[in-house]
Amino acid sequence: MNVERNSVTQTPENHPYVGMWVTADGQIRHNLLANSRYDEARGKRESAYQGRYAVRGDHIDYWDDTGFTADGTFIDGVLHHAGMILYRQE
Repeated sequence: MNVERNSVTQTPENHPYVGMWVTADGQIRHNLLANSRYDEARGKRESAYQGRYAVRGDHIDYWDDTGFTADGTFIDGVLHHAGMILYRQE
């Protein structure tokens, strides 16, 4: 793990993690937007959660607009978040 890389928040506009992340069953969808915001859909409920995020190295922190916080880790191109595994949707 590169400590220097993890100590700096990466700019989302050109970050490789920006985009849609989806569970294998398609029920949970995280859209990481280039403006440091995210939009999470659950099942048929679009925009179930919205807020901001920051990526440091392979770690992501979420701050929901309601005050809820969460985090996750990108491992080998897969997002591990709150017991879920999300895959990059092309």
